[in-house]
Amino acid sequence: MPDSAHQLRIPAPQLENLIAAIFAAGGCDAAESRRIATHLLGANLAGHDSHGVIRVPRYVEWMEAGYVLRGQSIETVTDGGAFALVDGKYGFGQTVAPQAVALGIERARQHGIAVIGLRNAGHIGRVGAYAESAIEAGLVSVHFVNVAGSTLVAPFGGTERRFSTAPFSVGVPLPGRPLVLDFATSLVAEGKVLVASNGGKALPEGALIEPDGRLSTDPRTLYGDYAPVGPRDLSAGRGAIRAFGEHKGSGLAFMCEMLAGALTGGGTSGPVKERTRIANGMLSLYLSPDAFGTRAEFESAGRAYVDWVLAANPATPGEPVLAPGDKEAATRADRLAHGLPLTPDTWRNILAVAHRLGVPTPD
Repeated sequence: MPDSAHQLRIPAPQLENLIAAIFAAGGCDAAESRRIATHLLGANLAGHDSHGVIRVPRYVEWMEAGYVLRGQSIETVTDGGAFALVDGKYGFGQTVAPQAVALGIERARQHGIAVIGLRNAGHIGRVGAYAESAIEAGLVSVHFVNVAGSTLVAPFGGTERRFSTAPFSVGVPLPGRPLVLDFATSLVAEGKVLVASNGGKALPEGALIEPDGRLSTDPRTLYGDYAPVGPRDLSAGRGAIRAFGEHKGSGLAFMCEMLAGALTGGGTSGPVKERTRIANGMLSLYLSPDAFGTRAEFESAGRAYVDWVLAANPATPGEPVLAPGDKEAATRADRLAHGLPLTPDTWRNILAVAHRLGVPTPD
């Protein structure tokens, strides 16, 4: 039923089953189909709609074009024990990125610390999900991500596209209070522009920049003209997304490109030279608190600090200070109880893909 004039509420289990059926119809095996659906749905549940089910039509297009490949496994490029570089072979990010994370968790348990580079992965989705996997294993993790071949973001002081949206995430395991920091280094993720173009939440002021330096909130700055239902062409727009925090976000994006792109050998966002597909790179650090003193001391000091920070007087009465991950947890609880909000255009796009692949759809 309509949640507002602009949204529908779709029950999470129903939506996950539909997405899994779409990828199964596209040729993925049952496990991979379910994994993709669970990951995309998980992004929506956390409130990161830009990395959620709105991506389904684009993923299917990439799969059909051969830009992302079904049924892949990571391949070891170098292995030094506590560090390793693996190649995703352009497999679905929801398949190869968890494999790289599992390797990092295993090695950190062995050595106390691990550094894992992943290159040539399909779109890996919400990076915070991988920090959460490390938290479940009792590990601190830090993740630098880039998108090779994707220029969307203007550097501070410029108007032309030079960076990818370059996500960054940190996970900290604390009893009853895990911390998950997860954001794109752009002012908004490209997926949020996609959401806005489908009738969803409007972009914040100054999110985009035109070639002449004028700031914009119009998705056409990035996509050019487009129909309400259908694909978006990133090459058709003349403008760019802006980095968050002026020079600070721009600088962090620069480092994500260096560490996740140049260092892993997967390539940076540009210059683009006859590249037919984009790919994610990710450099991840995994740290065991057991290797840094004692876990009990870490957890005690960490919880005490979190409690002290959150006890700060709120700037707005009734809106307490939040820790990284609190908003996502509250959103997840609400959406599991009341369904996932989708714009009508997003829902129609998903149904159109399902119908084309012969997947039965709910009323």
